Amino acid sequence: MGSQIIGFTNWFKTPPGEYLLAWERERFDEAVADMFGYHALQLGLPELDALRSNRMPHKWLALQGTESGLLAGPAEGGDGSPTPAPAASSPRVALITHSAALPFPENSLDLVLLPHTLELSSDPHATLREVERVLVPEGRVVISGLNPASLWGLRQRRAYFYRRLGYGELFLPEAGEFIGYWRLRDWLRLLSFEVESGRFGCYRPAVSRLASLERFAWMDKAGERWWPIFGAMYFLVAVKRVRGMRLLEPNWKTQKATAQAPVVIANQVQRPGLFSLHPNHHKNLDTSDS
Repeated sequence: MGSQIIGFTNWFKTPPGEYLLAWERERFDEAVADMFGYHALQLGLPELDALRSNRMPHKWLALQGTESGLLAGPAEGGDGSPTPAPAASSPRVALITHSAALPFPENSLDLVLLPHTLELSSDPHATLREVERVLVPEGRVVISGLNPASLWGLRQRRAYFYRRLGYGELFLPEAGEFIGYWRLRDWLRLLSFEVESGRFGCYRPAVSRLASLERFAWMDKAGERWWPIFGAMYFLVAVKRVRGMRLLEPNWKTQKATAQAPVVIANQVQRPGLFSLHPNHHKNLDTSDS
């Protein structure tokens, strides 16, 4: 897993990696700008400052244990040259942790960001369960990932097939598993998350040269209109819903009004042979005697 993360880090320095990273940066800036609370956590991907537009007072960047090697110093790239990671060595990095065992109590975070975290996690299900545990009710999780149902995913699957035959190279970094957008929505629904918004992006073909990417820039607008679900990236925001019970309090006002209400007494009808209980009964007896 550590080699996969380093592969992601180096790949984001290539033209297609910078293209995806720029799109993700814009999406995170738009999404978190109006999210309020006190505590926010970004888990993984130190190359992206996803919380820079958020105004919460307490914000942290957490790296997974396999990413901690990036903090030790420059790493060597594929050609033997040093590959520094300035974002990872910045003071923003607050803690080293495991995505399935976050050092936060239950219901303590208002916002959690997962940029490519599930793809690099050895157990994405456990990571989502842990995020659900630490989020407060109505807290939000923001997730970005590579879409396997895209031109980029198709080229990656073709590269896997060619590599089994003994030739060819992968276009995308070799991550643990590319999770589909609709599959991820099902996972979130099982954990009582409600998807608030979702979108796709990066519709240019899977090419490695910067000039080729710029030549197909028109496909970004065309893809949003004509094939919106086949973008190379997806981005979604989900809210933690808690179905709680409501305590029924006694309605004291109704009881008080009932207690003060006048009691209606029905008039009694005097029957023959019985004395009346009317207040003038004794007066009537005295009149009859006289």
